[in-house]
Amino acid sequence: MDLAGKVAIVTGGASGLGRGTVEAYVAKGAKVAIFDLNEANANEVIAQLGADNVSFWSVNVADEESVKTAVEGVVAKYGALHICNNFAGIGNACKTYGKKGVFPLDQYMLVININLVGTFNVSRYAAEQMAKNQPFNEDGGRGVIINTASVAAYEGQVGQVAYSASKGGVIGMTLPMARDLASYGIRVNTIVPGLIHTPLFESLPEPAYKSLEASVCYPPRLGQPKEIAHLSVFIAENDYLNGESIRLDGAIRMQPR
Repeated sequence: MDLAGKVAIVTGGASGLGRGTVEAYVAKGAKVAIFDLNEANANEVIAQLGADNVSFWSVNVADEESVKTAVEGVVAKYGALHICNNFAGIGNACKTYGKKGVFPLDQYMLVININLVGTFNVSRYAAEQMAKNQPFNEDGGRGVIINTASVAAYEGQVGQVAYSASKGGVIGMTLPMARDLASYGIRVNTIVPGLIHTPLFESLPEPAYKSLEASVCYPPRLGQPKEIAHLSVFIAENDYLNGESIRLDGAIRMQPR
């Protein structure tokens, strides 16, 4: 897929990995719709990249009507939809059972609903619009969905039971979703990041930050959002990449704690 002139939705695009991907897509000539709840941050991105290139929708990814209306709005504004990146997500730290008792079910469901249900919710409405596109290549390609998991899906640490379950679910639905959408020329892949330097890490004490860096095999540092964005661009551009979950983690393997 040639990204020039294409239209992308990036959930969680106002900060972190999503923002890096928005910047990378615009640099390739795409138009991007940010789905986020942080309008102030989104406006910073728009000011940086230009209102002709980036727009903002306030979207709760776990809410059906919010997503449906926003996706339809993107197509009404830009005329089509070719790429959908799902970065929006949250995490919490709580054990299945511990000193405070059992893991509260509402806190567990909150993570599942945003990370897993939200990813599926946006993907299905994005696919509905992509299926209407005229093919842009000789293979009948119409679009690509790029979801985001985490190495915690494979090596969840103590207290990550909800987060790991949600990200494991994203990996688990990658191949069947790719198979579901193959007849429409829509590819589905998942990025599986390791420790990526987002604003969350800036609040850590230096010893803790250095310890995290040292846990990465090579290169011995945290990843950068631009490296996730680079992979996302590659996935979008490479029309033969489909149904894959790709780790980008410096060969880290998370320990129990």
